Amino acid sequence: MIDLRSDTVTKPCAQMRQVMAAAEVGDDVFGDDPTVNALQQKAAELTGHEAALFAPSGTQSNLLALLAHCQRGDEYIVGQDAHTYKYEGGGAAVLGSIQPQPIEFEKDGSLSLELVKRKIKPNDHHYARTRLLSIENTVSGKPLPMAYLSDARKFCDEHGLGLHLDGARVFNAAVYHQVAVKDITSKMDSVSICLSKGLGTPLGSVLCGSKEFIHEAHKWRKMLGGGMRQAGIVAAAGLYALENNISRLVEDHENAAWLANELASIEGLKVINQFTNMVFVEYLGELTAADFANRLFEQGINICAGEQIRLVLHKDISRQDCQTVVDTIKRIL
Repeated sequence: MIDLRSDTVTKPCAQMRQVMAAAEVGDDVFGDDPTVNALQQKAAELTGHEAALFAPSGTQSNLLALLAHCQRGDEYIVGQDAHTYKYEGGGAAVLGSIQPQPIEFEKDGSLSLELVKRKIKPNDHHYARTRLLSIENTVSGKPLPMAYLSDARKFCDEHGLGLHLDGARVFNAAVYHQVAVKDITSKMDSVSICLSKGLGTPLGSVLCGSKEFIHEAHKWRKMLGGGMRQAGIVAAAGLYALENNISRLVEDHENAAWLANELASIEGLKVINQFTNMVFVEYLGELTAADFANRLFEQGINICAGEQIRLVLHKDISRQDCQTVVDTIKRIL
């Protein structure tokens, strides 16, 4: 099956499985797992932060950040379609009593700082306290402009806000801009990096920030049930990914650009855009979008159908797979 639904569907390679099997482990709740500790140190160094904390998922990692930054009755400003607001079960509101203030993304994936300024609540007992700006990189594959990151840092400093980055695909952004990831992440007060998307691990994210911030997040991780015992088995996969799977992301970007170019020439499809490892396509054929997806599935290609079709390239998709996708779509249409 050629699976283009997401870069979360990757399988660990043989070398990754070997390092997982050979990992030295201990009890991470006691802080005794050497492989977890090594992963956390590696992530902190890569992102330009003092400390880091391994979490089982990106959803929990982002939630830990929101809980550590904000108190009950506080507010965070966030994108209307951002993961931390729309796709993570409302955890900040449900579990932390933290009010989200969503605003629309700009076309480049940024949040207008002028609009953010207007949404900051006055220091008045009628309002929740605005404490945090949460941004995302990449957004639907779009890497945020580097200049915007510096502007956001300066803005938050001027207005007394924390700055959190949902960096689920921040390595894609770094590869796109041809910079070290710390050139992006060191500007943040906290950043959540995902290991199980383009980097290809079975699970896990790492939250990075100051030592004081991570100490607070650690308490929340325990409360949320994120403390794992001999977690070095999966942390070893994260270490392997950080050491071996970042630079190869350029291959996914190149395959996505190639696929978008080929699909653009097919009648019945309209390529909406392509950024980093994602291609967005509108289906214009006679079949329904669901029937089109079903026909592809019967031919060994798995996609998510909708008004727009998102095709996500990853390490388990080769250029030959992309050619197969193009040929199959041509036959179906």
